[in-house]
Amino acid sequence: MKIKTKLRLGFGFLFVVVLFFGAISLYYIQDISNNAKVILKDNYETLSYTREMRTLLDENNLPLAPAVAAQFDKQLGKEEHNVTEKGEQQAVAQLRVAFDQLNRQQTPLNQQVAQREVRSHLRQIELLNMQAIVRKNDAARASVNQASLMLGIAGAFTFLVLFSFSVNFPGFIANPLRALLEGIREISERNYSKRLHFDQGDEFAEVAGAFNNMAARLNEWENSNLATVLSEKRRIETIIEQMQDAIVGVDEKQEVLFMNDTARKVLNITEDKVIGQNTQKLVQNNDLFRSIITNDSAVKALKIVLDSKESHFQLQSRDIFVPNLDKQSDAIKIATKSAGKVYVLRNITEFKERDEAKTNFIATISHELKTPISSIKMSLKLLKDERVGAMNTEQQQLVEHIADDSARLLKITSELLELSQVETGNIQLNFVPVDPMQIVDYAINSVNFQAGQKGIAIDVVSDGRLPKVQADVEKTAWVLVNFLSNALRYSAEKSKIIVKLAVGHKQVEFSVRDFGKGIDEQYQKRLFDRYFQVPTDGQNKSGSGLGLAISKDFIEAQQGKIWVESAIGEGSRFVFSLPASY
Repeated sequence: MKIKTKLRLGFGFLFVVVLFFGAISLYYIQDISNNAKVILKDNYETLSYTREMRTLLDENNLPLAPAVAAQFDKQLGKEEHNVTEKGEQQAVAQLRVAFDQLNRQQTPLNQQVAQREVRSHLRQIELLNMQAIVRKNDAARASVNQASLMLGIAGAFTFLVLFSFSVNFPGFIANPLRALLEGIREISERNYSKRLHFDQGDEFAEVAGAFNNMAARLNEWENSNLATVLSEKRRIETIIEQMQDAIVGVDEKQEVLFMNDTARKVLNITEDKVIGQNTQKLVQNNDLFRSIITNDSAVKALKIVLDSKESHFQLQSRDIFVPNLDKQSDAIKIATKSAGKVYVLRNITEFKERDEAKTNFIATISHELKTPISSIKMSLKLLKDERVGAMNTEQQQLVEHIADDSARLLKITSELLELSQVETGNIQLNFVPVDPMQIVDYAINSVNFQAGQKGIAIDVVSDGRLPKVQADVEKTAWVLVNFLSNALRYSAEKSKIIVKLAVGHKQVEFSVRDFGKGIDEQYQKRLFDRYFQVPTDGQNKSGSGLGLAISKDFIEAQQGKIWVESAIGEGSRFVFSLPASY
């Protein structure tokens, strides 16, 4: 039976019950009303007639006047047509006989006797009707009591029926819905064995069938995927075991999920059963493992002695996030949760050795190149000396070109030497308290000749009395010279460059501003990378791309900061700051 049909039958039953109670109520109310009407209509009218006839006798003397006798006869006639009680008919007939005798008697004595007869019959009629009124009143009360009792019984029965219906009928709808909701919750918690069973042949039974079918399909899918998951797990474990990098997985409870043979060898862990052990137990006698587990940074360089050889490793750690299937309140919903961490130790010894070989090669070549370059410069100086011999114009131009190329080559060689010092960590810093203006003067003196050739003015702007800085004068001046050289290279002739000194936040800022073409924003972040040079539309590049990278290393080694501010068409402003020495 469909739910709609059941609802219709249920509400139809309620309608019938209410109709039944209303019919019973109307029946007994009508019965009480009829009894009251009988008392008022019949007996009350008889008493009214007898009262009128007695009044006529009381208010008139004997013999009765014809008009009075006519009124008495009229009331008596009404009474004769209103006989309702047993014995009342005989008493009315005797009243008629006594009234006729009253009208025929001539002597006063006989009239008085006849009058007493009339009054006696009137009293008898009144007595009969009074008794009838009392009797009918008692009957009416009994009828009312019976009606009250029946109405009470009918009301109680109706209440019980309606109460039972209101208690049980909603459950007919709510109970299957509640069972369906609980089933859905079980399915959401991956309990695919949950089934629903409804005996009704309605829509709920169809929903239960569809739910059970869905749960069975999900259970089949879960079981079919289990073998696939296990196979994938074994495949991943095999891949991890065969990797050359040391890999360790730790769950959120700090228990080891996996550890390949390379990790065991690097960490010197010889225990057979490592999987599932708590890391706190493993790190008790293993300082290297403790250093890895307690590492907060994402990437860290480590130096480990492996097979009596110093090896370099790069530690990388990544959090493991999985879908969050835990029960949560509606107020907070988190899609994923942390399931632990993976630690990877990459062996970068080969790359480190190659890098060191490259640095040593650059340092050696740069050092070896300085001697022949210096000899070339000395030979050029001798050629320019007229005591050796005069040169024609073409020869002088060739010598000038050779001198420029030699100077540029010497500068590149010096930068390569500086770079090799930086990469090997051999930067030698001589910190002394120095006046910032002394560094500026030193740098400007170094580029005055170059600025004079292009007619460029170098203006110095200072905030006034400046605190000293704790710095390496030579290397700081080298950075400022590099800034000035770049500014001169990219500035137009007859322009100017502003060197500014300012104090702020316990730092002294050194800035060099030019009014050249400016630098595109896409290149500004790479200016301080090694070997990077801003594209110049096919023009010859005169630098090596190392000057700004070395400048950054020099400034950061002195606990300072370096940056650039530039915009196309507005020029550039290169800045570095050093801590003030108070």
